[in-house]
Amino acid sequence: MEFEDFKKNFSDRLRKLRNDKKISAREMSLSLGQNVNYINYIENGRNFPSMQGFFLICDYLGISPAEFFEGSSARSGGNKKNIEIFQSLTKTQQDSVIMMIKEFDKILKE
Repeated sequence: MEFEDFKKNFSDRLRKLRNDKKISAREMSLSLGQNVNYINYIENGRNFPSMQGFFLICDYLGISPAEFFEGSSARSGGNKKNIEIFQSLTKTQQDSVIMMIKEFDKILKE
């Protein structure tokens, strides 16, 4: 699986979580202090949030970053699928993922 597939899984998960809470993409975008199309662009693969944006999205949805990913590939493929995805990423993409994991770890320890 390539980064584009990861982005699609991320977008699909965001859409599901948002719809589960019965929140419009426009409402969520504005509540996050963003352009009215912010969430729509993420869900349609036209944009990808920064790490700070991701944390704000999780906070808005009332979930932890780990919970965001729990319902996506973790339930349908387990760790093996995640390892395959990670291995298919470029070195730069892998470094970004590692950096995010370290940041999550710092937050969880606070």
